[in-house]
Amino acid sequence: MQTVSSEPRPKILVLGATGGTGRLIVAQSLARGYDVTALVRSPGKAKSLPGAKLVVGDARDPKVLREALRGRDAVVSALGTPASPLREVTLLSEVTRTLVGAMRDDGVARLVAVTGIGAGDSRGHGGFAFDRLILPLLLRHVYADKDRQEDIVRQSGLDWVLVRPTVLSNKPGRGAVRALVDLAGFHGGSVAREDVARFVLDQVETDAWIGRTPLITW
Repeated sequence: MQTVSSEPRPKILVLGATGGTGRLIVAQSLARGYDVTALVRSPGKAKSLPGAKLVVGDARDPKVLREALRGRDAVVSALGTPASPLREVTLLSEVTRTLVGAMRDDGVARLVAVTGIGAGDSRGHGGFAFDRLILPLLLRHVYADKDRQEDIVRQSGLDWVLVRPTVLSNKPGRGAVRALVDLAGFHGGSVAREDVARFVLDQVETDAWIGRTPLITW
């Protein structure tokens, strides 16, 4: 006979829930029995999130964030932004700064944020095409903002994990990833969004990577 755990399941808020990885995070959260709130800007896109409680609004608005945070135990941020070769990008850092303030005010301690290979001290480990072409030509402004985002998280005083996936794939997951902090000799790599979502959600319930920046790859 299977034993059903009586432990209460986490109540989480997901940002970036309508993105490719965010949708999988929501779906896997619900499959684990989590109580899930998704903060979304577009109710239309949220049709892909059946089972999640929806808060509609701009995540840069402190009032909206506080509404979304009500009763939550943890936040998962899968925020993304399109390539922006010419224009500055500030969305990621603006939302994260507002989020951190709201979490501290509301006593929500756990933050798991997805950034990406090329952020912070993982720069230069994405492989030739990514490091020499894609990042400088298409993603320079995006990654400047990811760096600002990571700095805000690091200085937040929260129980944080910064998850840096390698190049994302829509292939079926393998059920496991490698999590690296020593990147000596590592260049390139890819990982399925499905496996990223699984790793990210594992960090909601474990302290193994608190205060660290694991790069995850196959």
